[in-house]
Amino acid sequence: MDIGEFQRLIEAIYYERDSARGLAGTHMWFCEEVGELTRALRRGEREELEGEFADVLAWLSTLASIAGVDLAAAARAKYGEGCPRCRATPCACA
Repeated sequence: MDIGEFQRLIEAIYYERDSARGLAGTHMWFCEEVGELTRALRRGEREELEGEFADVLAWLSTLASIAGVDLAAAARAKYGEGCPRCRATPCACA
């Protein structure tokens, strides 16, 4: 599944509820999930890490949807030609 497909899936599952909560309330949930990811990274448990990364991606996707941002298009526009500053891959910035 690519980023666009994932964003559309998360919209289908959660958009109505998340958009009713609003951007600020949904952002608070996103921040909580980032905290859970931080704890999982500290513990280093693979199964827990995968779930937390998926949760953070899901909340990021729903934030983008509420804000009217297509994540795939945004990523392509910013990073599609390599480093946004030097345009190299890998980055050649000093």
